[in-house]
Amino acid sequence: MTNSAVKAPMTGLKVLDFTSMLAGPYCTRLLADCGAEVIKVEPASGDAVRHFPPIINGNSSYFAQLNCGKKSIVLDLATDEGKSVALDLAKDADVVVENFRPGVIARLGLDYETLSASNPELVYCSISGFGQTGPKSQDPAYAPIVHAASGFDQAQMDIQGDGSEPNKCGIFTADILAATYAFGAIQTALLGRLRNGGGQFIDVALMDSMINLLVYDTQVAQNPTETPRTVYAASPASDGFVIIAPVSQKNFQQMADAMDHPEWKTDPRFQEVKARRENWGEVTALMATWTMERTAAQCEEILSSAGVPCSRYRTVAETISGPQSVARGLMAQLSDADGGFQVPNPPFKFADDSVGVVPTTPGLGEHSQEILQRI
Repeated sequence: MTNSAVKAPMTGLKVLDFTSMLAGPYCTRLLADCGAEVIKVEPASGDAVRHFPPIINGNSSYFAQLNCGKKSIVLDLATDEGKSVALDLAKDADVVVENFRPGVIARLGLDYETLSASNPELVYCSISGFGQTGPKSQDPAYAPIVHAASGFDQAQMDIQGDGSEPNKCGIFTADILAATYAFGAIQTALLGRLRNGGGQFIDVALMDSMINLLVYDTQVAQNPTETPRTVYAASPASDGFVIIAPVSQKNFQQMADAMDHPEWKTDPRFQEVKARRENWGEVTALMATWTMERTAAQCEEILSSAGVPCSRYRTVAETISGPQSVARGLMAQLSDADGGFQVPNPPFKFADDSVGVVPTTPGLGEHSQEILQRI
């Protein structure tokens, strides 16, 4: 939650939000966290996510996490009246964000070319599955489709090495990643406007975002290597699993001492990173002989205390209520009618506490009258 006595860095910026579902709303929520006034434009039926569970007191906490801190106005953009209001709002906006399928916003007459004609300083960001250009730009795409199309799912399957089928998708990595890139790009464009003048059109693609995530894989795709890839897998404990990542030579030596096997440090199979990578299967087998005799918590305590990167496998519920999250104020309580649950603060902290969750969630069209009175 923000410190109300200090101005947030984006205070005074106006954002017109034509987004729905996940990637666009998460991007604009981050802008709201930073102090921008975000006006969410919704149809009479509302953003579809308003109906997604979990539902608390008749309201979606899923929607609240993506849209807290915003204002909501209901407009039918297919009508002349709705379009006219949107055009008027855009004249005074600093930023417009939309995530329709490419071409839709232009048919509505709310594209960058149209809006920037009357607002040349406008920063306009379009988020889509495959981008605004290219042969797949018109293809329908949600995060699971992009995970498959980008090579991400195949890379994950190859890492398992057991010939299994691609993983099921329940966590929409592409959406959050693209939203984060869009958030950064918008700020970069605003900085460019401040220094050089003029607006900007930004084209963010979920596909391009996922390719940027696959750093090692994009290079191996171009230059195949016979050097085996080091994969950090779960090691069995007596009551669960832990993951250990002795990435550096120092980490490995610390691990050998913590596990009471100093002889590993002089074993020629493990003395250098390259040799250890070539014998990684033997390393993981040795780690397992130690971990399986201890609980996951004991493994984590012993190894972490020795400076070895290690963690037991936790549930999300354990993590968000755990001492590290509490100490950092990661979760913020919503204080409005949708309250009774918490949402995460942005993953960056400002020293003056000026950035964070605005603890209110807009009802559908709640701010329509307030916003219309400005026009």
